[in-house]
Parts: sequence; C-alpha cells; structure tokens
Amino acid sequence: MSHKVTVIGDGGWGTALAMVLNRNGHQVTVWGHDEAYTREVAARSENFKFLPGVKLDPNIKWSSNRDQVSANTDAFVIAVPSKFYQPVLSTFHGLIAPYASVISVSKGLLDDRRLSDWAAELLDIKQVAALSGPSHAEEVALESPSAVTIASPTIELATFFQGLFNSPRFRVYTSTDIVGVELGGALKNVIAIAAGVSDGLGFGDNTKAALITRGLAETVRLGVAAGGLPETFVGLSGVGDLIVTCGSQHSRNRGVGERLGKGETMAEIEASMTMIAEGVFNAKTAKQLADNLGVEAPITNEVYKIIYEGGSPRESMEALLSRDPKPE
Repeated sequence: MSHKVTVIGDGGWGTALAMVLNRNGHQVTVWGHDEAYTREVAARSENFKFLPGVKLDPNIKWSSNRDQVSANTDAFVIAVPSKFYQPVLSTFHGLIAPYASVISVSKGLLDDRRLSDWAAELLDIKQVAALSGPSHAEEVALESPSAVTIASPTIELATFFQGLFNSPRFRVYTSTDIVGVELGGALKNVIAIAAGVSDGLGFGDNTKAALITRGLAETVRLGVAAGGLPETFVGLSGVGDLIVTCGSQHSRNRGVGERLGKGETMAEIEASMTMIAEGVFNAKTAKQLADNLGVEAPITNEVYKIIYEGGSPRESMEALLSRDPKPE
C-alpha cells in the first residue's frame, strides 16, 4: 500500500531515507527551511550540499511550504539535527493530522531528554517512534545493504513504520524498547569522537578497540539507568551503530575527533563543516544525563572537556588510561 510521506529535514540522512521510501513506492516529499535551496535541489535532482554526487528520482518532491507538505500526509519522518529540533518542530505544531504517524530518525539528545519525547511534546501528539542503527546516509542512498531498528512504546506503530521502510537492501527490525534504541543511537556519537581522537593522536587498533569496548560498557550503564534494556545495547542500535560510527571514514563524529587529536580547535573544525556532527552537541547533553542519573561516564566526561573546556586530547586519553585498575 502506498502512503503519502513527508520527511522533515533535507540533510543527507533525511534524503537517503526519502530515497528508501520512494523506492518502496510511497509518495515522498522532503521539507527544508530554505526555499531557494529546495528549488535548486529539485531542479538538479541532487542534494548537492548534503548528499553530493547521488542522483535523486524526480518523483521525490522538495518544498519549504509547511502547510503544503502536511496536507493529507499519512506519515512524517523527522530528520532534523537535535540542535535544531525545538525551533523546527515548533513550526509544525497543529499541522499534523490526528491520523498521521510520526517517527524520529535523528540520533541525539536535547537537554538530556530523548528526541521522540520532544517530538511528541512539540507536535502535541501521543506517540512517536524512533529509528536507529548502523546506517551511513551515503551507503543507504547507494543501496548498500543495511539493517536498522525501529522502536515504539507500542509494537503497532513500530510495525507500521517497518512496513513503510523495509526492503531487500534496507532491513528493519522492531522493538518496544524505545529508550534503549534512542540512547544507543545518541551516545555512540560521543564515543566515536573519542575513537577519532585516538586516531588523530596516532594510536593503534588496540587503543580503539579498548575505547569501543569501554564505550559500550559506559553506554549500557547510562542507558539502563535511564530505563533502557541491557540487551538492546548489544543489538543494531547499540554495538552495531557504535562499531560503524567509531570505525568508518564516513563518520563525521569520528572525523571531528581525529581532527581534534591532530591539534585543530573546535572553532576551526565547525567553521569548515557543512553537516553537523551530533556528538559535538551531545557531549554536553550526555554528560548532563550522566550527572543527573549519577552514572560514571569517564569517556563522555573527557570528550566534554576537550570540546567545551579546551582540554588537551592527549591529556584526556592519558587520564582514561591512568584510571585506577578495576574488575571488568
């Protein structure tokens, strides 16, 4: 069955998912805030800023008109970076029909709260699903086989979106642990910055493996304390996403960490980036969540120091390695 779907957010990830939905036979519109840019994307059939070099099907529509993209729409896919979640979604308040289903596909936190909670509040709707997992936009757009998890408090909503997205090249699993799925997707970005710092400092595979493993332990501690299930973090939205984000050359978060490790400042890095690395913003929100829950999060704390306090990447790595020995 074909559905009318609007993707809110014209970045690379929103565009890649619009391509998945379009291939599945749905009527897809991508909303972006810049009218001139959406017109040019439509004219070129290429999202040249955020997903360059990928040809878009002309059947995917592009618009900056909120009323137009909301009318008679069955499903909304929210692909807005966490940093801009509040200002963007506030403008859609009252435009989403009661029968429409909503899913958040952004990976982050905002004021130590999960994005699906924010979306439900800002849009004044009862329930929002979430999608997470190891899925670089570049690879999804080019139909490299990928697998993700869609979670919702009710299996019915998760199953609806599973039917919308699932295809032979984009496999979708379902879960009712939305807390674990969202936190796995958000916290791995911070750990990936630490992995990138290790790369930038010239450390080897042993160091990165240790960071990923201890980063997973840190994510599980924090996620379970927030109400997630421990088994979720050894799935696609946990260890799966952690591996790909810490190791891939596509990973903006790992790339930011690598540049920090090589001596660049955050100001220099951000000035040169078109797309957002969620881990930069979420190092602050993850630390806030850990502090509020009283959870030990040494890797998150060191990433926060490097980004927000001008700490030395080398000193932070040495601080992690010189912590008191303890049982695993």
